[in-house]
Amino acid sequence: MRGLNLDHVRAFTEVARLGTFSAAAELLNLTQPAISQQIAQLEKRLGVSLLERLGRRATPTAAGLELLDHAARIDGAVAAALERLSHHRRGEIGRVRLGTGATAAIYRLPPMLRRLRQRLPSLEITIATGNTSDVVKAVQDNALDAALVTLPAGGRNLDVTPLLDDEFVAVTARDGLKLPARVTPEVMARLPMIMFEPGGQTRLVTDQWFFQGGVELKPNMALGSVEAIKRLVDVGLGCAILPAVALQEPGDRGRLVVRRLSPRLYRKLAIVVRRDKVLQRGLRETVRALHELAD
Repeated sequence: MRGLNLDHVRAFTEVARLGTFSAAAELLNLTQPAISQQIAQLEKRLGVSLLERLGRRATPTAAGLELLDHAARIDGAVAAALERLSHHRRGEIGRVRLGTGATAAIYRLPPMLRRLRQRLPSLEITIATGNTSDVVKAVQDNALDAALVTLPAGGRNLDVTPLLDDEFVAVTARDGLKLPARVTPEVMARLPMIMFEPGGQTRLVTDQWFFQGGVELKPNMALGSVEAIKRLVDVGLGCAILPAVALQEPGDRGRLVVRRLSPRLYRKLAIVVRRDKVLQRGLRETVRALHELAD
């Protein structure tokens, strides 16, 4: 059916339904010769006779009846597709594929997604989490539309917009290991440390903090989940360096002791989008909502 002309199919179905070429021509606002030509072209394209012409009446052949059965389904599929596309034409609906790290997905995105849902209730949003390198590659490959990641990040044909500074803090259990008022790399290196697993930007940022402090760190444990690290710290298995945004729940401050680091430690979060990406309304509003995280 490759190359099948839907206008020709419509002409055929109306002739078969109404019984005459003239009635179909009037309905479709065409001339009778134009209808005849369209059906002749359709019959030639399919290699079968679709109509029997008995006087002024036209009735479908066996092949014509088969096509009528398919034409009803084709018409329904086309109508459904046009209805869906009309929403995109009006800029009301769409799908956005957003990538980010696990910590940002848990602590940064929920309020932003709530505001976005209020603006565009019918917008379909999918969230993928992973390390910065994997997420940025997915944006570059157009597998994701946009991303919120930890810098450094970059690549061919990408717009990288720094957004906000995410501060890191030292954490220990309230009834566990004691932290002094001034928490330096030397202090943390002497304590049992629970770190993020290697390979991600968050671990790289903390490793650089220790390196610049002139100490070598050998963590006792390494995990990929900030929530898992918090639980291990809570039961007294060690200290950790975590994003401060991950310690905003009331229960966290009740169970854990939080200290600022010296020198202070930050990671920079940024929005990544392909330069040639068409910003349909859904994606445009998503990027706008991400920018509001810095307010």
